[in-house]
Amino acid sequence: MQYKSTLIVVRDMEISRRFYQDVLGLKVVNDFGANVELEGGIALQTVISWQRFINRSAVTFGGNASEIYFEEPELDRFVEHLKGFEIKYVHPLTEHRWGQRVIRFYDPDLYMIEVGEAMSTVVKRFAAQGMTPEEVAERMDVSIDYVCERLNA
Repeated sequence: MQYKSTLIVVRDMEISRRFYQDVLGLKVVNDFGANVELEGGIALQTVISWQRFINRSAVTFGGNASEIYFEEPELDRFVEHLKGFEIKYVHPLTEHRWGQRVIRFYDPDLYMIEVGEAMSTVVKRFAAQGMTPEEVAERMDVSIDYVCERLNA
């Protein structure tokens, strides 16, 4: 068995397609009309076709039990990029206890999106602030090998 993609159901294909292309920079791999495959393993499916597939009329949108996660090496640049769009935020840019900065927001159908600073960027940011590899490992709660691999990448 091989994992292929995550499919999310969308109310309006064009609005969702533009969001994923313009906001997140994902390119269309295949466009089948009612199903659009984006790079990175995300597929968009129209709600009408999904209702037929599952033989149900009710489809629930929203919620906070899952998210679609991305990493961005230039997070500050991305946060500035978001200012050009009408975005409903879960929370502003924040830093987790291990030092990774993240921002969470919703797509047009209220799927939660997280864009986090790439972990290698976190390691390099701490090192640039003068922390030793051992201090970075302790701060991030990771192994020294993890830190050294990212510093040498």
